[in-house]
This record gives sequence, C-alpha cells and structure tokens, in this order.
Amino acid sequence: MEKSSSLQKYFSTIFSDKASGFFLDLNNCDIAEEELNDLESTFQAALSAMEALETGSIANPDEDRQVGHYWLRNPDLAPNPFIKTQIVEALTAINDFSNDILNGNILSPDHSIFTDILLIGIGGSALGPQLIADTLENNAGLKIHFLDNTDPDGIDRTLLRLSESLFQTLVIVISKSGGTAETRNAMLEVQQVFTTHNLDFSKHAVAITGVESQLFQQALNEDWLSTFPMWDWVGGRTSVMSAVGLLPAALMGVDIDSFLSGARAMDELTRSKNMGDNPAALLALAWLIIGKGRGDKDMVILPYKDRMQLFSRYLQQLIMESLGKSHDIDGNLVNQGIAVYGNKGSTDQHAYMQQLRDGVDNFFVTFIEVLRDRIGDSILVDSSNNSGDYLFGFLRGTEAALSQNNRKSLTITIPDLSPQSVGALIALYERAVGFYASLININAYHQPGVEAGKKAAGNVLNIKNRILDILTTVDHCLTIEEIAELLNLPGKENLIYQILRHHAANHSMAIEGSFFDPLTLKIGLPQISH
Repeated sequence: MEKSSSLQKYFSTIFSDKASGFFLDLNNCDIAEEELNDLESTFQAALSAMEALETGSIANPDEDRQVGHYWLRNPDLAPNPFIKTQIVEALTAINDFSNDILNGNILSPDHSIFTDILLIGIGGSALGPQLIADTLENNAGLKIHFLDNTDPDGIDRTLLRLSESLFQTLVIVISKSGGTAETRNAMLEVQQVFTTHNLDFSKHAVAITGVESQLFQQALNEDWLSTFPMWDWVGGRTSVMSAVGLLPAALMGVDIDSFLSGARAMDELTRSKNMGDNPAALLALAWLIIGKGRGDKDMVILPYKDRMQLFSRYLQQLIMESLGKSHDIDGNLVNQGIAVYGNKGSTDQHAYMQQLRDGVDNFFVTFIEVLRDRIGDSILVDSSNNSGDYLFGFLRGTEAALSQNNRKSLTITIPDLSPQSVGALIALYERAVGFYASLININAYHQPGVEAGKKAAGNVLNIKNRILDILTTVDHCLTIEEIAELLNLPGKENLIYQILRHHAANHSMAIEGSFFDPLTLKIGLPQISH
C-alpha cells in the first residue's frame, strides 16, 4: 500500500537508522527542501574539514594541537601508531584497574572493599562522568559522588554524606595540567579530611592527568594507587570517552565497550557524503537555518526522561564553549554562538513552557524521546494508560501546542538508555558542533574567553593579598579610596570594597563591625589582628 501524501511528507523530513533505532525528525522546523539544497556546497566543505580533523590536521592553531576525540572510540583512525597504542593501552589499563577494584583485588588500607567514588574535577572533567552517572548508573558497581567547584559549603555537604564510608572511598582527581584551581582546592580539602580521620589519602587516590603534570608528579611521589592519561589532543568538553569518563563509568559497572561502540557507529553515519543520510549534518544545518547563521534562536533541550535531566547542562558546555566565539577563522568580528538551556519533560510544562508557546519567539526546542519507558512492566494508572503513555502524550502534546503557534522544534528519538544509545547521542552532538563550526567559519576547539576569566580571577586574588599586606602594616583606619591610592588602583574602589566585605563576612581577619558596615559603606578599617 502506498503511503499517503501527508505520510510521504513526514518521512521526507525524518532521518532514521534501523540498526541503532535512532530517529531525527525535522518536521516542525519549517525548513524547505530548497534551503537544504542551497547549502550543499557548504555541507561538502564542512565534511572535508571534518575529514581533515579526523586525519590529524592541526585544529587549534592557538595551541598548535590536534583534536582527536574521534580516535578514542576508533583507535584505527589515529594518525600514527604511537597515538593508537596510547589509546589501546589506556583502555586496557582502565578495564584492568576497574575489574581489580570491583573484584576486590585492590582493597582500601584496612582491607575493605571500595564502595564509593569521590570524583574531583570541573567542567568537562566532571560533567561527562556526571552525565554517565545520571543516565547509566545501574547499582552494579561503586556509588559515585562529585566535587566540581571550589564552594566550601558544597565540599562540606558532599564529604558529610561520605563521612561513614570515607575509609571505603576511592578518590579520582581529574586535571590535565594539575593546576586547575577549583580541582586543586577541592583535593586539598579532601586530603585534610582524610588526615583528620587518620586515613592515608594516597592509598585511596587515583589521578587522571597529563603526563609530567604537577598532579602526575604528586601522584608518583606520593605513590597513589594509579594514574591514567589525559592527552593534549582531547579537550575537556569532549573527554567523556577518554579515561575521564570511562574509568568512573567502568567502576560504576557500565559497559564501556558498548558505550564506545555506540559512538563509533554514530561517527560512521555522520561521515556520509549524502546530506540526507548524515544526521549530524542535518542537525547542524537545521541550527544554521533556524538561527540564520548567527544563533538568533536559543536552543531549548527537553529530554522526556528523568535520567537525562543533566543533558542540557552537558550540551551547554559542549555547544556554548565550542561555538561562542568573538572572531571567525579569518579574524573577522562575528560574535557567534547558540545559547542552550533546558530541564526535562514533562516538568517544564509546569514551568517555562507557557512562555515558549505564548511569549517571545527567540528559541527552538529539541525534544529528546526515549522509546523504552522502563525495564519491566508498568501498571495502568487509569483504565487504558500507564505512566509512560502519559509521558509520551505530554511530549507529543507539547510538540503540537508549540507547532500551533509556529514555534519551531525538532525531535531526536533513541530506543533506550543503554550505553550504546547514550554513546551515540553524545557522538551525534560532538559531530554536529564540528559541522556547525565549519559552516560558520569559526574554530570550535579553542576557548580564549575561558582563559580570560581564569586570568581575571587570579588578578582579584592578587589584589586581595596586596590589600591584606597593607592592612597588616598600618596602625590607623584607612578608607577605600586611600587603599586604592596606596595600591595604585584608581577606579578599583568597588572591587576593593567587595573584597573586604567578603573577607569580613568569613572572619578571615578581625574587623570591628563598627568600622565595616556594608550597608552604610562605613568602611574605615583598624589595624588587623590575627
């Protein structure tokens, strides 16, 4: 029987792969076939750029380095035998170490099995493992906890949860350079807690870092349990398929071989030179057309699955750090980027969906559908439907409600939340980001804005220390203006005030309240006592 004309139209704007059960539905994007056809030559150029990247061309001239996260799931693609051997050996080491931990061949110093992981990292070094934990944790391995900031209260809360099992906790510290401030600070706090509990931190600790980094040397000198590599050619936001993501995943009992194979299969699909058969290209081209090549529309990520709530945060870093650039490759000022936010369905139907349907039209929605509701059977919650039927209904209902008001959306469907499906979904977005960057002529693999923020933070701390040096040497009150003058920092009075307000609130130095009132700006300071 022939398909109806409406069904033919539907299938003309949907990509599907029978082997993986993956679908990409562009029906509600309002993209004309002619618009895609007009971008054929641009797509072919982006495809060539991707091929050059995979074969080892210098992708980041700023740092003179390659970008090779695609090699992680297919070492045969590595540009030379040395890199291939590094990848294979690291994967073997990850499997061996995780098996030894899970089988009890490696025990804590008091001969207890390890039951928990405390992972210390930031950015991609935490978000990747967090995403794996949320989507794939299965109670087959160790329980995982995270320190991904330099917030003292956050550190205390996490360590309090581990207070009864600290002696059975494996600590994984992740930092490519070993000098990342947030990670270093959290590690020092954790070391202090271990010391307080008379525990030998080194017999609980594992490092994932660059060879010869500060952290590598520390792990070597202190005889930590093990070290695993981070390579210059893997960026933080694409490191989830390196030891950064694979080691904690394996320790949690996740099938990392299936995770990698899912990504590898998606990579194969996205190498197709036929635009209609290339899901990453279709996704990137949809972003380009909807946002008019300038990111005019925000990307709202709505996975209809509780386990995928973190996916929008993961994509925030992957997409915004990769695409948010002031200049293109030719040096032209372009101020590119796509803003990403989201939570989960159907929760957001009770939150910001009202604005998405009826408010300012400055976005497009990506629905992510997982076909398998749960492992096992479901009860009926009314005479005909179970909870999963309702979730499906809310997804399609929300999709229809947005379409009625001409709000654009697209839908990605995966069969389940298996390691293979999650690996494929991550790979899809990595490839789409690479394609999109080529389409708009920017470098997706450097991050000068991030480095600028780190330098500015260091400057603030330097000023704070200079202020304290001055205050410890005077025996009279100083005003903010006088401090600024002594430091030769005209125009920085506000920052000096903010520094002193924070310091006083935390009792880092003795400041009489009558001399420091942040509400009335009475900010003369007496001599500091310690």
